[in-house]
Amino acid sequence: MSRARLFVLRLAVAAMMLTLLARLWQLQIADGDRYARAAADVRIRTVPLPPTRGRILDVAGRPLATNRTRPVVTVDAVELAHQPDGGEAVLTRLGKALGRTYRQMAEKVRLCGPEVAQPCWQGSPYEPIPVAEGVAALRVSERQQDFPGVRTELRPVRAYPYGAAAAHLLGYVQGAKGRDGLEGAYDRELAGRAGRREVAVDHTGRVTRTIREDPPVPGDTLVTGIDARIQAVAERALGRALSSAGGSSGAAVVMESWTGRVVAMADRPSYDPGVWTDGVTAGEYRELPLLSRAVQGEWAPGSTWKVTSVAAAASAGYGLGATYGCPSGYTVGDRLFRNFGSADLGRMTMRGALVESCDTIFYRLADELWQRGSDAMQRTARGFGFGRPTGVDLPGEAAGAVPGPASKKARWQATRKETCRRAGKGYPELDDRARAAYLTALARENCRGGGVWRGGDAANFAIGQGGVLVTPLQLARAYAAVANGGTLFSPRVGLKIVRPDGSTARAVEPPVAGRLPASPATLDFIRRALSEVPRSGTAAGAFEGFPFDQIAVAGKTGTAESFGRRDTSWFASFAPDPAYTVVVVLSEGGLGAEGAAPAARDIWEGILGLRERR
Repeated sequence: MSRARLFVLRLAVAAMMLTLLARLWQLQIADGDRYARAAADVRIRTVPLPPTRGRILDVAGRPLATNRTRPVVTVDAVELAHQPDGGEAVLTRLGKALGRTYRQMAEKVRLCGPEVAQPCWQGSPYEPIPVAEGVAALRVSERQQDFPGVRTELRPVRAYPYGAAAAHLLGYVQGAKGRDGLEGAYDRELAGRAGRREVAVDHTGRVTRTIREDPPVPGDTLVTGIDARIQAVAERALGRALSSAGGSSGAAVVMESWTGRVVAMADRPSYDPGVWTDGVTAGEYRELPLLSRAVQGEWAPGSTWKVTSVAAAASAGYGLGATYGCPSGYTVGDRLFRNFGSADLGRMTMRGALVESCDTIFYRLADELWQRGSDAMQRTARGFGFGRPTGVDLPGEAAGAVPGPASKKARWQATRKETCRRAGKGYPELDDRARAAYLTALARENCRGGGVWRGGDAANFAIGQGGVLVTPLQLARAYAAVANGGTLFSPRVGLKIVRPDGSTARAVEPPVAGRLPASPATLDFIRRALSEVPRSGTAAGAFEGFPFDQIAVAGKTGTAESFGRRDTSWFASFAPDPAYTVVVVLSEGGLGAEGAAPAARDIWEGILGLRERR
């Protein structure tokens, strides 16, 4: 190569190097700050893509919770935030189109945070937030240009075919997440696996492009032990009973005695969980009765509790076949405890004490055991599963209360101290104001007495009063155990989880939680005595003309005093065929024989009618 050509080549290489150095200087020095800011302004955000939620079915495959494709109005919160007025004008126009105020619309689209209470959007801020569906969506779609940041699209929404029936049992979905009930307890299976979309956003949060997208995987189906037909029977019976008795709230539970499966669970007051589909306002949220009375409601059980007292008496050596006096009253210390209606029923066996519901026999037994320093009644009650959650596959279950004698003074005082603290301060940590008010009132009602267990406390304990609290589900589980010979189950609503391809992912079996602390002879005695209650005892009026030859119902009435309110009405019952246990409670429902017992009869007759139609 000639020197001239070599010179030219070197000159070209030098020029290229100078050009590269100049460009690097421009990028690194001259424009470095600008490019650094631009790089910092680009962020990657991951937006979850919600899958189609799995269905909830009853035992026969009837849908209790499903999905339907509907036109839905959604709001892009980030886009609204970038508008000059923060989206106020758009939300105001949208509210007028939907028959809402600006404030109501703003409550639907506000994002949850540490200082933001319910209701709020619990999903990602980059997800479209649903605010309306159906006809309203069509109205908005016709004027799309008036609503920047608002979209109308077809998407699956949660649907509850039975409306308010079993609302607390099913729970609800908010922000693609199951809340309460079965929706919450089985959310992991029902929710499926979310897909994801990775998007690039600028420093203002505006999406600039989509980088990657993985599709979602649909959720599994939950098959339950609920029979939708019996659920409907229980709902109607409970509603009629509350209307007739003037009660404020109540619950009905139907269980399979030999398996521990829940067949029906009705609550009042109730609501349609479909209200969550397009969000709720703060005012609407405050009005929602979110407390499940069947699982979270706690009441004194009254005379339905006497099955535990009979079992305790038997374990303490009292003869079930012996006769006892049932006077009009029994004195403990300086206080006279009266029989119901001050009735003097003469002498009777323990069988008669259950059938006629003699209180004074149980006052005497409890007083004698207390004077002997025995805690047989408390031990037996706990052995029946009271004072602790049943472990049902539903969230938020209450534990009830089994107060103890003087030998357990420290525990008794600690329990009472916590109850009184709640009574004074309420439940500020709960978003559900209605539930907080209910629990606060309950705490005040039970914050009484001196905190030391006395003979009078023992007497009240024996008849299901004096600080004793149970949930309807706890009582149903205990009576189911009496019916099946002593096996205490941890109830289950779920039956099995089914994959989208139809195969079974897993079965849900009610685990055995223990055995009742009563001999087979004692349980047989209790069953025989309870079989007479609806025939000739305290529930005979409510069951007059009932076809016992077709369903041999046994049961126990309960009437519990409630401080400052009308009595709580109870009826707990079971039958060998069909082997169901049915429990009904009516808050402020009056006498057990006049409120809850007729409702339980309605349920049993409904079950009989369904069996005859098969």
